[in-house]
Amino acid sequence: MNSRFRFGELTAVLLAAGLANCRPAIQLTATQSERSPGRIQTPAEQARADSGRMPYTAADVRFMQGMIAHHAQAVVMARWAATHGAGSSVTILASRIDVAQRDEIAFMQRWLRERRETTPDVEHVLAGHEMSMAGMAHDSLMPGMLTPDQMKQLDAATGTRFDQLFLTFMIQHHQGALTMVHQLFTNPGAAQDVYVFRFASDVGADQTTEIDRMRSMLAPSTEGRP
Repeated sequence: MNSRFRFGELTAVLLAAGLANCRPAIQLTATQSERSPGRIQTPAEQARADSGRMPYTAADVRFMQGMIAHHAQAVVMARWAATHGAGSSVTILASRIDVAQRDEIAFMQRWLRERRETTPDVEHVLAGHEMSMAGMAHDSLMPGMLTPDQMKQLDAATGTRFDQLFLTFMIQHHQGALTMVHQLFTNPGAAQDVYVFRFASDVGADQTTEIDRMRSMLAPSTEGRP
């Protein structure tokens, strides 16, 4: 009785140990198979990954592509504050616009690449070669974007004059972004993708807040002027 009990107990221990040793190996194999960084996905795996994404429309793609160019011009404008004698409040605002909109450009480019859509490359613009974009016909510019003449006017200004033009033009620029958001949301079937919806909503909220702030900053500088 005692020996049978010991034999059974030993068998149970060995069986449990064997199962414990097998489970991690199976899990590791599955993990390696599914997550190896260098492994190319099979068509079936890619199809499953694509099916898990929210649907998106051509309007969503155009919005993302257009907003990348739109943001790129704002970044160029914002970076001029440091070299054109801007006041401290405008310099701080411009720095925040620079950082925020570069981050959003990266997000939009990633969204487009993941869906194998054409992704605008604005590195030449961000590097300071603005004229390559500003040279487009005015009718082809996104809503609110500055014309080549307006960009030259801002670039030629310094000090207080730069502050006034920067705030005036950036309000125009932000209002154009709000127009683009409105156009997206009123396009049937657009903005159903959760990322597009959240991003466009954030753009609308953030730029509305910044417009109010810039108007309050601009008001003191225009007091007493005809």
